[in-house]
Amino acid sequence: MEVLELARWQFGITTVYHFLMVPLTIGLSILVAAMQTMWVRTGELRHLKMTKFWGKLLLVNFAMGVVTGIVQEFQFGMNWSAYSRFVGDVFGAPLAMEGLVAFFVESTFLGLWIFGWDRLPKKVHLACAWAFSLATMASAYFILAANSWMQHPVGVTFENGKPTMNSIWAVLTNNTALAAIPHTLAGAFSVAAAFLVGVAGWHLWRRGDHLDVWRSSLRLGGWVGVAAFAVLAITGDAQGKLMFEQQPMKMASAEALCHTEKPASFSIIAIGDVSGANCEDVKTFNVPALLSFLAHNDFTTEVKGVENLVSEYQAKYGTNYPDDPALGSLAGKPIDYVPNLPVTYWGFRMMIGFGAISAGIGVLALWLTRRGRTPTGRWFPWLVLGGIATPFLGNSAGWIFTEMGRQPFVVVPNPTGVDGVWMFTAQAVSRLTTGEVWTSLIALTTVYAALGVVEVYLMRKYIRGGVDAVMPPANPKDSDKPGEDTLAFAY
Repeated sequence: MEVLELARWQFGITTVYHFLMVPLTIGLSILVAAMQTMWVRTGELRHLKMTKFWGKLLLVNFAMGVVTGIVQEFQFGMNWSAYSRFVGDVFGAPLAMEGLVAFFVESTFLGLWIFGWDRLPKKVHLACAWAFSLATMASAYFILAANSWMQHPVGVTFENGKPTMNSIWAVLTNNTALAAIPHTLAGAFSVAAAFLVGVAGWHLWRRGDHLDVWRSSLRLGGWVGVAAFAVLAITGDAQGKLMFEQQPMKMASAEALCHTEKPASFSIIAIGDVSGANCEDVKTFNVPALLSFLAHNDFTTEVKGVENLVSEYQAKYGTNYPDDPALGSLAGKPIDYVPNLPVTYWGFRMMIGFGAISAGIGVLALWLTRRGRTPTGRWFPWLVLGGIATPFLGNSAGWIFTEMGRQPFVVVPNPTGVDGVWMFTAQAVSRLTTGEVWTSLIALTTVYAALGVVEVYLMRKYIRGGVDAVMPPANPKDSDKPGEDTLAFAY
């Protein structure tokens, strides 16, 4: 492997790994704040137990997310220094906002929430929970604004060979970002919902203590999961229409659409090798005209295929890479404008499929627990526990599709934007040796694997421990009212 390929593998591994923690933190933080709100409003001990149990798991996951996330921004300087120099004037602003405005806020209020039990007034303590939760969403907003600029650069001029930002407002209100943010947040709620359904369903099936906690948690997760999938479908449709306008090659690669069609059919599944740009050996099962509707809200729109788009890209951006030694073996070679079609085609379908499966499990769990029923089938715990993985897989598949679908660009040209504001991935990598990148790749992957073992161990420990592991013995002196348990959080 060359430096470029190794650097891409490293960024892909660390980013996908980190994003396993991020959506669970975002979704679970909001749900925990909602549980605590119900406790403050009703005084029911059931809601306090829910807050403490799920809050414990939230903290374990948040800690791991922070540790794994720190590496992400360092990689821009380590392996992608040419990219950092090119986009630094633009990319640095939302990243700084994420660090200064969002991350510090969420860390501060999270600390107050952890140590504020029985030290802060109930409503002030609850406000800390919501401040932390909303800050996690703000953090996601700034990161997605930065990523969306790479997908659709706006708010810049082109000076001295690189983009210079002239409107931070345009960057933060980029229509690509405004479509990606609700879609990503819905995916986060889908992850948190499946987590609630899986863990609570397992405890409920065991018929141990605190059945009211597990039943309430499962049904909350089920309803949130169904609602999240509905939002995913709506926002995904909006993203598809933007993709048709802004990144037509990604749209074509999502369908392995090799030849232009009018109207264009939506491929449900393909049989054969979709990796070739001519699709001669591929048979697909299609829904007629559906892709045209997804692209432009009508059933007659033309959707360009990969072969036609390659010719357009060659005319606009060249047929060969510059003859620059920094490009290594790609110097002077023909540019391959076609993304990895098997990854984009199947990744797109995995994203949709796993999301639908997760929602389906949520619906089934709601049905089986209706009117006070408790599931008894031996298959039930395996179903709900296995269902925890489905939205994680769907999220990962969606991000892999999004990032690999824009290749060979690291900054995608804006069809209506400023000329010159685009960059090939091959031009973005640092001037390193393969040995240097191998060293950091192996080291970071090993550290991440060790952290994964720690998280699984801690999660398993507290999940198996249930409510009793986070609720200390009652102490009457800690009560605000006679008979009310307001015990210190067992952290």
